[in-house]
Formats: sequence, structure tokens, C-alpha cells
Amino acid sequence: MHIGFLTCPGTHPGSPDRRSDAYEHDLQVDAIRPELEVRGHSLVEIDWRSPVEAFADLPLILIGTPWDYQDSEAQFLARLDALEAAGHRVCNSAATVRWNACKIYLRDLAGSGVATIPTLWVAEPRAADIERAFDAFATDSVVAKRQIGAGAEGQSLHRKSGLNPDWQMAQPAMLQSYIPQIRSDGEYSFLFVEGTFSHALRKRPAHGDYRVQSVYGGTEEAIDPGALDLAAAQAAVDAIPFATPLYARIDMVRGDGGGLLLMEAELIEPYLYPMQGPKLGAMLAEAIDRRLA
Repeated sequence: MHIGFLTCPGTHPGSPDRRSDAYEHDLQVDAIRPELEVRGHSLVEIDWRSPVEAFADLPLILIGTPWDYQDSEAQFLARLDALEAAGHRVCNSAATVRWNACKIYLRDLAGSGVATIPTLWVAEPRAADIERAFDAFATDSVVAKRQIGAGAEGQSLHRKSGLNPDWQMAQPAMLQSYIPQIRSDGEYSFLFVEGTFSHALRKRPAHGDYRVQSVYGGTEEAIDPGALDLAAAQAAVDAIPFATPLYARIDMVRGDGGGLLLMEAELIEPYLYPMQGPKLGAMLAEAIDRRLA
């Protein structure tokens, strides 16, 4: 069978608009494609904006790397709905994606007992909201993130000593205390396939930065997580209020007490770090086989 893998102009092979980090798309496809082929399937890369008719021969569609979806959220969600209505199995499901697209989902997971970073949710963020966050979190450093965003796009770090009184964000934001362990200890990612742990890694930002994505110079290394850390990540997966997702990446940071705090549960189009998880391709292909059956 043909398996779809959603892309966008920034990641699609041969596109003149490919992003500098599109090599991650290539690594991910290279890990999955041969494992599908030995099971009698082929992987077809297809732009998510293609007409629904172009997906006709794709019974199962991986969301893959549509790394511009956050700028066309309504259109993206409508496309996933249309694909499911046409009989395609989308992984992860449109319902899961709709829930996960806005980071307010973190409130649901916190309500289920998952340890998260305290957050202020602001519809029209201004400098006064940053000042409110300084007081609420008893901190002098606050990070502002888009509620609907990816790859640290639009993210900003604010210091009490140099806050721009004219600062504002044109989108709803989440405000959090800056956690210095992101620089000293890094960010942890745990990868799961159908709720089963695959591999883990630690990502570190470039010197002088706090963002861990490769496009900002971040680096990563495979790790063997301790039992408590793995249990914290597993608890986040288990708390997802939908059928077990085909894939999940749980991003965490170490809090002041030594335990891990959930930063994000990535269920839409996360990079799955196949170089740090040599079994990932086989695990995904086997899980896809089960879903097709």
C-alpha cells in the first residue's frame, strides 16, 4: 500500500523554498521508508495543500513535516477533516491535532496530574502582562510563546530590567517563567510509538541562546533516561485524552526540585530524531501495519 507523508514547501524534496532544517525531514523519511518497503508499502511525500483527490491511493497518511501549519491553522484542520471524511486514516487523528494545535491543551494535562510549567494565558499580550507574569512567578525573566506555534517561532525572552514598555504580540500568548536549567541542563525529549517508549535525547541550545532547535544552533545527544524521568514522560502520554497516538514526542525540562516538567506534548508534526533512535523506523512501520490491518 501507499502511505502518505504530509509536507509543505519548506520541507518538500525539490522545493525552491526549502528550509535550512529540511534535512531533518530527509532523515525522518530515510528512517521510515525502507522499513515500510520491506513490509510491502511505499512512502509518498505530498504537500498538505494538494487537492483531496491527490490523496486517493493513500489509505493512511502521516502528518509528517507540514511545518507551516501554524500560519494556516483553520485551513490545515479543514484539510485533515476532509481527508478523514474521504475515508483516509490520518495519524495522528484530526481530533487529536485540533486539541494539540493550541497549547492550552497543557491545562488539560496539568488537570490530569502531569507536572507542567506554571503559565499565564493571555489573549492580547502586552508589556503589562509580562509585568504581571514577573509578579505571579516571582521571577525577573519571562518567556512569551504563541499559543498556536511551532519551532519557537515568535518566541521572546523578557528581563525585568530591560522590558520594552511598547512590547506586544499579535497572537494569543502563553507566558512562563524562564527556567535556567534549559541552558545548564538542556531540554529532554522522549519518543513514543503507540504509547511504547522508543528513545530519548537531550537537546542543548547554542552558547548565548536558550532555544534548542537545530535552526538556532541547538545540538542533541541520545541518552538512557532514568526510571523516574521515563515515568514522568510516560505519565504525560498516558494522560492524552484520545486514543493512543501513533507517535508522540514529550518535551520536558528539569525543575528546581529535580523532577521533570512538561514543556510540550508534540502530537502533530514533531521531528522524531531518528538518528538517536535506530529502532524508530521499524516501530513505526510495524504500528502502521497494525493500523492498516
